[in-house]
Amino acid sequence: MSRRKKHGGHANHERWLVSYADFITLLFAFFVVLYATAQVDNKKVKQVAAAIQGGFQQMGVFTASAQAAAGKGEAVPPAPPAAPQVVNDLAPQAAAAAVSKIPLSQVKKELEAVLGAELRRHEVEMRVVPDGLVVSLPEVGFFKSGEAQPLPEALPVLTHVAQALAGRGYEIRVEGHTDDVPIHNSKYKSNWELSTARATQVVLVMVNQCGFQPGRVSVAGYAQYRPVASNETEAGRRRNRRVDLVIISGQSAAEP
Repeated sequence: MSRRKKHGGHANHERWLVSYADFITLLFAFFVVLYATAQVDNKKVKQVAAAIQGGFQQMGVFTASAQAAAGKGEAVPPAPPAAPQVVNDLAPQAAAAAVSKIPLSQVKKELEAVLGAELRRHEVEMRVVPDGLVVSLPEVGFFKSGEAQPLPEALPVLTHVAQALAGRGYEIRVEGHTDDVPIHNSKYKSNWELSTARATQVVLVMVNQCGFQPGRVSVAGYAQYRPVASNETEAGRRRNRRVDLVIISGQSAAEP
């Protein structure tokens, strides 16, 4: 019996088309991605450009002509520095402040006229110091012992002082002072805390209730370390428990 000769399988010479088709598909997808990323939302670009130009205009970096040139696609020349313009803007403000600053002697006379009754009753003291003019508010009549909230009857005096000093161009430093007797209560554990709290409360009354300019007032608490009298006697300790309104005036402090 004769054996049949087996023929080898038919060779497929077109398999390369499969790889070629895959390559073409990937290449097409690649170009589609490139095309999609190249499409820019012109409306959003214009909005971003307008926002940037507005910000630079507020800072004084771009002038109106420079923005017009930028809108037309022209080259934008560098803007000059804005510092000289800022200095010029501040100059009128400084000049106005200097004009409104009346002599300290006139302020002293006005305060004496406004607080005449309180000064005669020694409820308020006034003196000239190297820093300026001091209006001293003693504890008696203005605060309860160990408390920082001003008494209701102290409000008229603070209002008169705030109105007399408003618009005068002077800086006011409100200082809290105590005697050397230690304090220990539920609110304040030291004379530092009490003196600072009293000065702060006076400032709040002047600003919130009397309309004093908050940018011209500051607070300081000195506890018992800047006495005006001896703490050896009750009368001296009573004078040391006070809140001082210091009208800071530099060289003008020497005026009568």
